[in-house]
Amino acid sequence: MLLRVDFNVPIKDGRIQDDTRIREALPTVEDLMGRGARVILMTHLGRPDGQVDEAARTTPLAARLGELLERPVKHVDDCVGPAAEAAVNAMRDGDILMLENVRFHPGETRNDPVFAKQLASLGDLYVNDAFGTAHRAHASTAGIAQFLPAVAGLLMEREIATLGRIMTDPPHPLVAIIGGSKISTKIGVLKSLMQRVDRLCIGGAMACTFLKAKGLEMGRSLVEEDQLDVARSLLSSSGQGGGTLVLPLDAVVAPEARPGVPVETVGVDAVPPDMKVLDVGAMTVERFLQTCDGAAAVVWNGPLGVYEVAPFDRGTDALAQGLAGSDAETIIGGGDLVAALQKQHLAERMSFVSTGGGATLEFLEGRTLPGIAALNDRNDA
Repeated sequence: MLLRVDFNVPIKDGRIQDDTRIREALPTVEDLMGRGARVILMTHLGRPDGQVDEAARTTPLAARLGELLERPVKHVDDCVGPAAEAAVNAMRDGDILMLENVRFHPGETRNDPVFAKQLASLGDLYVNDAFGTAHRAHASTAGIAQFLPAVAGLLMEREIATLGRIMTDPPHPLVAIIGGSKISTKIGVLKSLMQRVDRLCIGGAMACTFLKAKGLEMGRSLVEEDQLDVARSLLSSSGQGGGTLVLPLDAVVAPEARPGVPVETVGVDAVPPDMKVLDVGAMTVERFLQTCDGAAAVVWNGPLGVYEVAPFDRGTDALAQGLAGSDAETIIGGGDLVAALQKQHLAERMSFVSTGGGATLEFLEGRTLPGIAALNDRNDA
């Protein structure tokens, strides 16, 4: 049983910093073990670009999974070839084996059918539980499904069901909160959500482009000049049969995003020319929370400021604390935002936390994700 998981977790000095993605895959792993399956795990880690990178070996992932399962997880130093084949042949019912990083082979990201067939030869059934990589047409996420019966794992099913409901049968009132730095990477999802939500709150540096499009000066803040027309178009469509845009009222500004720099909070119409907008202020957090009052569901993707650097994490933290006590269904769109929630131990107080980053955004944009399409193709066959 070949199980594709997304254990691409942050590792520093050989130590896992956040094991959320490993823990989220436990139900599928345990279900397969309970059925007596010989579970062969495939994952990528980092971007080794088709070369062996000692810092990107999956050995710590196998060790952590073994701790969580309270049973040994064997590891092999390749994902195809004689060593992998020998390790698989030595397995017994209920055993778990983790293969080495699939991205150590250039055939993975090229979706090379020869490499995909090599992977497929190790098992008799393919289970894809890696929603976080479903937007990649790689050998272990899409190509392998051409050679084996292919089905979705429990985590993949839950992601598709929860996010799919927002796309096909959204609850109302529905509020979306989108943060992050650039409109250019989120144009599709912004336009898609405007057709589905009742209110769309914009935070992060991308809000600066919207505010500049309204004629406000943003000092030295990140503004995408080539996206001003897009921002104006979205502003003009606000409330015209679709969602209503809600922009920040105030901003935390500083010369640079560095610890210890002097900061001040100003209205969005009073950003000093020598300052950068690096977070939203308390008035904006309150406005966003008021916007969420009475909502049936809230979808949130992307932090509201440069949350990696204190004190520019306060806006994101405050909004998370407010939403954690909300009566609304809270759907968190994965990526960088999950780390911010984990820091406050608030992830478990949200209704659903997606394990995807780019995959979540592309799904909410309405794109076809190759990793899901490959499963659908097999089910339709």
